[in-house]
Amino acid sequence: MAKAVPAEAFLLYLWSLLQFSCVSGIRVNELLYFRVISPEEIGYIFSAAPAKDFGGHFTSYYDEIYLVPANPTDGCTDLEDKEIIQGQVILVERGGCSFVQKARNVEEAGGKAVLIADNAADNDSHYLDMITDGSTAKPSIPALFLLGRDGMMIRRTLQRQALPWAVISIPVNVSSLASFPLKQPPWTLW
Repeated sequence: MAKAVPAEAFLLYLWSLLQFSCVSGIRVNELLYFRVISPEEIGYIFSAAPAKDFGGHFTSYYDEIYLVPANPTDGCTDLEDKEIIQGQVILVERGGCSFVQKARNVEEAGGKAVLIADNAADNDSHYLDMITDGSTAKPSIPALFLLGRDGMMIRRTLQRQALPWAVISIPVNVSSLASFPLKQPPWTLW
């Protein structure tokens, strides 16, 4: 015969789940979405995976914020153009150092968040779990993993049009958007 769970224990369990989801905002294995407003050529809704055990959460919605490609692109050393980076979302490329180091460098330069694009330009479907590198100084800004194909297309378009940044909205609640047309990148299925 199965034991009955006391009502108080069950209510405490439900309350803890509610508190966790309210505090964390995004649960493990969920994606976060952002929309490129400009340039229109890449005006799509992109998905990104939040870091597993470091970085902060978006506490505000940014209707128009710059997505600035990092210089150097891997974000492993001090970033240049700190006056442009200040208060913006920074796009870096995977490789050269840990995800934590990249996020810490962006935070130290004044960035609000970091999108770390896979350095495999043909990756259009596999999200990596970004985990801590064991260092004690963890960044507090949101850190997201972006598919390699998406990152490459964003960077390539900005370079081709000689633009220093894209204008994005982040995070975007895709469940509140109309089913059609959900303007996702034509090179990525999700």
